[in-house]
Amino acid sequence: MEKRLRLAPSPTGLFHIGTARTALFNWLYSKKVGGKFLIRIEDTDFIRSKSEYTNNILEGLNWLGLQWDEEPLKQSDRISIHKKYINKLLESGAAYRCFTTEDEISKLREEQKKKGLPPKHDNRHRNLSKEKIETFISQGKTSVIRFKIDEKIDIKWVDQIRGEIKWQGKDLGGDLVLSRRAMGYEIGDPLYNLAVVVDDNYMNITHVVRGEDHISNTAKQILIYEALDFKIPAFSHTPLILNSEGKKLSKRDCVTSIDEFRDMGYLPEALANYMAFLGWSPKSAENEILSLDEISKIFDLSDINKAGAKFSWEKLNWINSQYIKNLEPVKLSEIIWKYWENMGWEPPSQEWANKLAILIRDSMTLLKDSIDQSKPFFLIPTIQKEGQDFLETPESKLSLKLILNYLIEQNSIKLNKEKAKEIINEISKKHNIKKGILMKSLRVAFFGSLSGPDLIQSWELFAESKTDRTRIERCL
Repeated sequence: MEKRLRLAPSPTGLFHIGTARTALFNWLYSKKVGGKFLIRIEDTDFIRSKSEYTNNILEGLNWLGLQWDEEPLKQSDRISIHKKYINKLLESGAAYRCFTTEDEISKLREEQKKKGLPPKHDNRHRNLSKEKIETFISQGKTSVIRFKIDEKIDIKWVDQIRGEIKWQGKDLGGDLVLSRRAMGYEIGDPLYNLAVVVDDNYMNITHVVRGEDHISNTAKQILIYEALDFKIPAFSHTPLILNSEGKKLSKRDCVTSIDEFRDMGYLPEALANYMAFLGWSPKSAENEILSLDEISKIFDLSDINKAGAKFSWEKLNWINSQYIKNLEPVKLSEIIWKYWENMGWEPPSQEWANKLAILIRDSMTLLKDSIDQSKPFFLIPTIQKEGQDFLETPESKLSLKLILNYLIEQNSIKLNKEKAKEIINEISKKHNIKKGILMKSLRVAFFGSLSGPDLIQSWELFAESKTDRTRIERCL
């Protein structure tokens, strides 16, 4: 039988790293077993759900390279179907109308709190007579639909990550609300646990992979599966992503949407690679830099850890830097060209841009680092104090004069790395000046300080942009 997995996000906020990792685990396992990865947008929270959040989720999945195999399903399109199944549960006696008011529920919870008891509905309307129901309706009372939960029942399943999990009916908070309040004999809008079961059955979902915060929902949903005579999928509950203090990762940790990771300068391949190892420990991987295709071949749900996974900026940054180092020059220059455009900088040619990309990529951790690393090649930097002090030495001034004179005399030369080295060697030998003095003098002229990227490669770029002489002249 074909394995079918799904991501079922609620479009009530931007695509978050926790949801993204859940999507990744589902995608990886579906590829490992030759199955399908599906999307269901759970948009039945009409107040908070927004189409822009749906678009953000789908765009984020695309950016990460997590393509889905069928047209995404919108839960809101299936509300009438959900209601039919609620009615079926009513007819079978597995569910009933509950007319308890919000005030009555609040009073019940206050009493339970005073007694030190957990909040739990007392199922007071489970066995109402038909006449009593008609009386309540005639009085204009609204009702929710509750699903009966036997407090003595044990709910068990074998989780593919955690092994056997067991819940008791008495710990599920009383009979489960399936729909919102409605007047008369109407059925209100279906709620999460009912809609999830109906839609997973409709989509033929065979494996449900989601966060450990859904474990109690799984116990409730299994009872609904059984009451509707649906086939129960295999469940896997992944660990939470934790901050450095071991608490659930939140906006307070400055980690929110996938958009922000993209804007900060992370490559999608690097972020996906990092997320895969965030709670997953493969048995057979010697290298941590792996493509999604490579990871999918060794991925298994049983290798996911039970304990929470701590988020590490240091590890993510290292992985991102490795991906940047391995990018082809043309690809890297294409990516960082937008950063240059945003700064108003225009490379003189594509070849020049490729050479600059090669020069700066090893010193980049984030893509946005290309701004600082590239800046001296587009704008002539101010000479710092250490550079100014060095220029005060007689040999430094002489070195720059000799280099400038050479460039003027050999006006037609095409200066490349080999020619730059030849100039340094020739002047050093002819005028008995140490190469170190010549190169430090040039470095100050080019970068305004005694530090910077490879001097010879940089000189080639300055020559191509026709700014090398200008930079030297300002120091004389």
